[in-house]
Amino acid sequence: MSTPAPGRLYGVGLGPGDPNLMTLRAVQVIADADVVAYHSARHGRSIARSIAAAHLRPDHIEEALVYPVTTGTTDHPGGYQGAMDDFYAACAERLAVHLDAGRTVAVISEGDPLFYGSYMHMHKRLAHRYPTEVIPGVTSVSAASARLGAPLVEGEEVLTILPGTLPEEELTARLAATDSAVVMKLGRTFPAVRGALEASGRLAEARYVERATMEGERTRHLADTDPESVPYFAVAVVPSRVAALPVDVPATGQAAVPAEEEAAAVPAGEVVVVGTGPAGPLWLTPETRGALAAAQDLVGYTTYLDRVPHRPGQIRHGSDNKVEAERAEFALDLARRGRRVAVVSGGDPGVFAMATAVLEAAAEGPYRDVPVRVLPGVTAANAAAARAGAPLGHDYAVISLSDRLKPWEVIAERLAAAARADLALALYNPGSRSRTWQVGKARDLLLEHRSPDTPVVLARDVGGPGERVRTVRLADLDPAEVDMRTLLIIGSSQTRAVRRTPDAPETVWTPRRYPEPTTGA
Repeated sequence: MSTPAPGRLYGVGLGPGDPNLMTLRAVQVIADADVVAYHSARHGRSIARSIAAAHLRPDHIEEALVYPVTTGTTDHPGGYQGAMDDFYAACAERLAVHLDAGRTVAVISEGDPLFYGSYMHMHKRLAHRYPTEVIPGVTSVSAASARLGAPLVEGEEVLTILPGTLPEEELTARLAATDSAVVMKLGRTFPAVRGALEASGRLAEARYVERATMEGERTRHLADTDPESVPYFAVAVVPSRVAALPVDVPATGQAAVPAEEEAAAVPAGEVVVVGTGPAGPLWLTPETRGALAAAQDLVGYTTYLDRVPHRPGQIRHGSDNKVEAERAEFALDLARRGRRVAVVSGGDPGVFAMATAVLEAAAEGPYRDVPVRVLPGVTAANAAAARAGAPLGHDYAVISLSDRLKPWEVIAERLAAAARADLALALYNPGSRSRTWQVGKARDLLLEHRSPDTPVVLARDVGGPGERVRTVRLADLDPAEVDMRTLLIIGSSQTRAVRRTPDAPETVWTPRRYPEPTTGA
């Protein structure tokens, strides 16, 4: 007697719960299957089976795959994961018996089979052994958006889908950084998810959807939801910001805010000062991404504004690099009119950047009531040091060589003091087209206290397309090779520069341990 040809495995997505949202292909596959398998908790009631019930035949072979544990505990020696791994392996072998006998097996799954679905565990164990087809289904994400009547994303917005089982701090960071989000698997995770939404500033936007398209469906503002009432089959939705904008909001130009509005009628605005890091999006923190996405107005030096993606509805106010005070007052004026304003700096906004200018202006009478937040960013010194190795691994000083806002005599005195203290140095703003002599003066001054062989890192355009990082000796530092886009790191007496392989650039580091002072006999 010949061995029958192996049967075909189907992963069948049933959609979010309403049987009317099953696809025609899903109905056809179930009708043609010999075996219908579905997962359930130990109570034996399967949501997947209830969705597909109208399409099950009396002669269908049903395989109920009952979880050994869901939210409870287990005495399995491998813990929860060990129990589940053994369960999935046993389920796969049960289905393999049918497939080996030539039967067609349909594993039915709520939503989409490969989207947080239990079917995927069968797929990983069986798809390489048998002919397999996956029938996609409408996900709970799409169902929730439809039931809310709220678009998830528009244009170039980014949608992030998160399991609520992530640690609260991780949820907070990801929610702060994204445009739109859906958090799955609520139930017992709801308090942490709510906390993450609040900490990331997204709670006011968040919506709650329970059992979308199913009996017992509920939708509401998430902030108004009782944690004790939340089941596993619920999601949190942070919908599109862009889609929520009125269609007549201008995309560019000056903010259309009537100057004659009464202060009492104006909503509360704020100024958030953010840093974009030394270059592009890879250097942005999640908190900064969120603040930039939430802003109605972006204010900053045009070069830095160009690093920020364009978003419909946001208004950009670019200006020259030498009008910090005017830019700060303009941002605060916008906030007084109820606008959410992001002042954009390069690097870290508190290091030779816009935070000081904004806070100085905010200390004056007209702006004292305007909320101002400063969000940290990756500063150029840290970025350059990381590229070179760890030259700032011990005590160091940060000094700007620009004498536009302070006399050169002050700069020289501070350089000498830092050199006498044997601190490594990060030198910002070393030179420009109008300032060509400061680097040479600084080099000569430092040579009075440092060895000519002291390593110097020249880091230009770190993170940008013209990045170039190299190491020279202090005596060989050529001012002609330094411009405004270069940052200098001068080592201490302990800093080392080592070429670890013949073709590699030198790695520079300053040891964390400083030598003990020697004492006489």
